[in-house]
Amino acid sequence: ELVLKVRIQNPNLRENDFIEIELDRQELTYKELLRVSCRELGVNPEHVQKIRKLPNTMLRKDKDVARLQDFQELELVLTVSDKQLLFRVPTLSERSGYNKKASELTY
Repeated sequence: ELVLKVRIQNPNLRENDFIEIELDRQELTYKELLRVSCRELGVNPEHVQKIRKLPNTMLRKDKDVARLQDFQELELVLTVSDKQLLFRVPTLSERSGYNKKASELTY
């Protein structure tokens, strides 16, 4: 597997952290990168204008994706304005792996 760090390009988000995604090295295509990234970030693939390898390189084709190395940072650049909310960032309690009982512990 190839592990990549992906986020949505939006400087207005308070939290704009990267998430790590895994791609099968046998399926390193632009289409697969787009599909997995959008699924993990909750974005409609039709709203992605481009995928940028940080700091300033646009990915355009399968060969570009094949050259990626582990833990490279990518951004999805969306085609819509900030006012159109295409996705909703889950609250902490909605995220997988969140333990409600552990959050209520007092020290």
